[in-house]
Amino acid sequence: LRDVRHAFLGLCIDAGQKVLAALMESDRIALCGPKGVPDAQRRAVRGGSTASQVVLGGQRIAVRRPRARSLSDGELALPSFEWAASGDPLDAATLAEQERELRQFGKSKEGPIARQVMLGVVQTAEGLPLYHEVFDGNTAEVRTLRPTIEKIVQRFPVKRVIAVADRGLLSVDQLEELQAITLPGGSALEFILAVPGRRYAEFVELLEPLQRGFVSATEEVLGETRWNGLRLVVAHDPHAAQQAGAERDALIAELEAKAQAWAQKLQAQDAGQTARGRKLSDGGATARLYREVCDAHMARILRVDLGGELFSYDIDEQALAHARLMDGKLLLVTNATDLTPAEVVQRYKSLADIERGFRVLKSEIEIGPIFHRLPNRIRAHAAICFIALILHRVMRIRLKASSSNFSPERALQHLRRIQHHRVTLNGSAPAAGLSNIDKEQAAILSALTVGKPTLTTQLTLL
Repeated sequence: LRDVRHAFLGLCIDAGQKVLAALMESDRIALCGPKGVPDAQRRAVRGGSTASQVVLGGQRIAVRRPRARSLSDGELALPSFEWAASGDPLDAATLAEQERELRQFGKSKEGPIARQVMLGVVQTAEGLPLYHEVFDGNTAEVRTLRPTIEKIVQRFPVKRVIAVADRGLLSVDQLEELQAITLPGGSALEFILAVPGRRYAEFVELLEPLQRGFVSATEEVLGETRWNGLRLVVAHDPHAAQQAGAERDALIAELEAKAQAWAQKLQAQDAGQTARGRKLSDGGATARLYREVCDAHMARILRVDLGGELFSYDIDEQALAHARLMDGKLLLVTNATDLTPAEVVQRYKSLADIERGFRVLKSEIEIGPIFHRLPNRIRAHAAICFIALILHRVMRIRLKASSSNFSPERALQHLRRIQHHRVTLNGSAPAAGLSNIDKEQAAILSALTVGKPTLTTQLTLL
C-alpha cells in the first residue's frame, strides 16, 4: 500500500508541474499577447524565464517561471505562480480528497447495479428546496436521514421537523431508531411513515372494524386507530380498490386458465392421446406454472405444490381475502398528535412533489450524466443544479400565485423567444435591436415580478 501511495504521489507531482507550467504560460499570454504576433495595444513584453521553486506534495520542486515586464511598471506577477508559491497545492488534505471516491457501485433507481452518486434533497412543505447533500453511491438511504436532520436543525431556524418517508426510504422496521432521535431543543422527532406491503398482514385485525365503514364509500374516506402506541391513519380509495381487485381477479383467471390447459394435456397423455409438440410432464407443468405465478407476483395467493408427484395447485382463500381487504388502502404510522388524519395524508402525498423535483433535475436541468470524477467537482455540479432547481420552484410558486396557466417549462419556452441582436455592416458602427415582447411574454414577466428587458440592460449580458 505504501508503494501504491508513493507512486500516486509521484504521478500527482508530475501532472502538477505540467499544469502549473501551462497556467503560468497562459497568464503570460494574457499579459503580453501571443508570442510572435504584433500588437500595438500590448501593455507588457516577454522577459524569458527564471529559476524558481514551489512546494508540491511536501517536496520542494524546481520550476522555470516565465517573466513578463510591463512597459511602464517593471516586472509583473503571474497569478498562477503566486497561488502555487503561497502554499502546497498537493497537501495531505488535497491528496486524500483525490483518493476518495464518491462514485461507488450501488443499485440505481432504474434497477441495475451501476457506478453512481446519491443526491439527497430536503424541501419545505410548500415545495421550496432547502438543503442538498451528495453521498457515496453505495450509501443506504436509511443512514442518511438522521445526519441530514441534525444538519438542518443546526443550520436553519427550523422550529418543527416532521420526517415523511415512503415505503422505499423508511418503514416501520426503523421505528425504534426514529423514536430515539431528539432535536437540539430536546423535543422528539416527529414522523409519518408508510407501512410496507409485506407488513400488511399484521394489521388485518385492526383494519376489519374500519372496513365495515369503508364498504359503502364512494369517495376517499379516512379512518384512524392505534398501533403500538402510535397513530395508524388509514386512507381508503374505493375506485382504486375496485380497479386493483378487478386486475387481480383477471390475473388469477388467466393463471388458472393456463393451469387448466396444462392439466387437460396431462390427462390426455395419460389416456394415450397424442398431440403436436413436446410431451408435458407433471414436473414440467409445475415448474411452468410456478414461474408464471412468480412473474405475476401472485405466489402468496396461488400456491403451487412443488413437492408433489402430480401437478396441482390451490387458491389460498385467506390470503386472497387479506389482499382484497388491503385494496385501495394507504396505511400511515405517525407520532404527530396535533395533525388531523386528512393533514397526515396530505403531508404524505406531498412526497410526490419531491419526485417531481427529481424529474426536473433529470429532464429540464439535466443533472446527469455527470462527467466528473473528483468529489469537489461532483459536489459543485450538484450545487449548480440545486440552485437551478430552487429557481425552477420559485418560478412555479410565483406563476401559481398570479393564477397563471403557464408551467415553468412553458414559461421558459416563451421567454427564450426574446432575442437581442447586434449587427455590423461594411465596417459601420454596430446596430443593436431587441425583439418585440408579446402579451404572453409580458404576462409571464409580470407574474415572475421581473422587469421587461431593455436594449441597454441586454448589452451588459453580451
